[in-house]
Amino acid sequence: MPFVVRGFYNNNSMTLTIETAKEAFAKAIEWHVVQKFCDISISDDRKTYTIAEFSLTMALHEISRTKDGER
Repeated sequence: MPFVVRGFYNNNSMTLTIETAKEAFAKAIEWHVVQKFCDISISDDRKTYTIAEFSLTMALHEISRTKDGER
């Protein structure tokens, strides 16, 4: 499932489509920390998340998989 990362830099909107959640999260962090983008969001086909919300969702998913014995 592709993810869409959006952010703003110097009042210009930037959008990037990325294939995995891990890569989308990494790009959002890079844009925020290194390139100083603002208002960054990550979207899947159902919901739009802030970086913090996406991080929590990824962590809860990983915990659920661990509890279910998946790897």
